[in-house]
Amino acid sequence: MSGGRAPRPIAQVVASSRPLSWVNTAYPFGAAYLLAGGGLDAALVVGVLYFLVPYNLLMYGVNDVFDYESDLRNPRKGGVEGVVLDRTVHRVTIVAAVASNLPFLVALLVLGSTTSALVLGVCVAAVVAYSAPVLRFKERPLLDSVTSSTHFVGPACFGLALAGASPADHVAALAGFFLWGVGSHAFGAVQDIEADRAGGIASVATWLGAAGTVRLALAAYVVGGAVLLALPWPGLLSAVLVVPYVLNVAPYLRLTDGECERAHAGWRRFLWLNYVTGFLVTQLFIWVTLTA
Repeated sequence: MSGGRAPRPIAQVVASSRPLSWVNTAYPFGAAYLLAGGGLDAALVVGVLYFLVPYNLLMYGVNDVFDYESDLRNPRKGGVEGVVLDRTVHRVTIVAAVASNLPFLVALLVLGSTTSALVLGVCVAAVVAYSAPVLRFKERPLLDSVTSSTHFVGPACFGLALAGASPADHVAALAGFFLWGVGSHAFGAVQDIEADRAGGIASVATWLGAAGTVRLALAAYVVGGAVLLALPWPGLLSAVLVVPYVLNVAPYLRLTDGECERAHAGWRRFLWLNYVTGFLVTQLFIWVTLTA
């Protein structure tokens, strides 16, 4: 904040969508759509725009509204990793999330097929179920990590379905990506153990404890990498990309719950590591396309 004044409502709403992470959902959709034979068409443009902003606002903005009490106690909130939404902006955020999603969802349903519609429905349902009252999958240990991973793998599955390909034909790639997502969510939850417990929020990390959760994350990365080895050449080289993530979480294998905030440094590295990995995956995609 500057000059003691809170950011304008629109600025808070946009910040709640985590702009730093927009690419993490738009990229999987766009890459999967193009690799599956989709072209530079309306479906690609509408899909990328949807998974770039509205989808993230629904995912993170709604989460920030219903996690308000916990976020107040969380020292890492208030920047690129999530704002603490002023109470007066909660209603605006929910309205903006719904209003921005509806036209894109209608367009994608019109542009797609029955299969792609079902996949899109799962994507949106997973986003809503994660944070919405009563459902609150984010407070159900292990289901929280599984649901969070679906938030990122889902757009890739939708990209494949929208292009007319079956996600079932890409099991190894999607499974490896899914396990990466499970590990990443679990590790991200470690730094919030004390804040979540103070706010009465359960998570995979409050359940397993810091060390146990880091071990789960490391195992998910390793198994995910092993699964990617089943891909044909040169796609199997993507297995190597899990190594930096393994090295990133390894220093925290003996972390105690009281030291949970130390994992924040690893999470910050994770956020930027994703950009490096995304660049390398892009080069691999190009290689795969040229050798197909």
